[in-house]
Amino acid sequence: MELPSKENCYVDERKVTDYLLNTSQMPAAAKARFFISCGFTLDEWPELARALKAHGQTQCVVGTTESAYGAKYEIEGPLKCPDSRSPVVRSVWQIDKDELAPRLITAYPVLK
Repeated sequence: MELPSKENCYVDERKVTDYLLNTSQMPAAAKARFFISCGFTLDEWPELARALKAHGQTQCVVGTTESAYGAKYEIEGPLKCPDSRSPVVRSVWQIDKDELAPRLITAYPVLK
């Protein structure tokens, strides 16, 4: 299954700068250290936003849930990184009630 309306998915700047690349934001600091170790930087935050958007548009949905806010979609697969690695990442997207575009909620490495 693909992310519904994947062509309209978006990643908010604050989700990247204040959360996914912010090493002082607990408990998300571990996620920030992971993404930084893959070559992403706060100064070049749009690079991570583009990679996560591509992840949502090209990888398969592995799980769905409904919340009070809307439908959530978990996507798992390789994420293209600046350091040429492609670690397996899970990204979570939500289509809010009365909205059409999926927005990124979070992303993290899949440990196997």
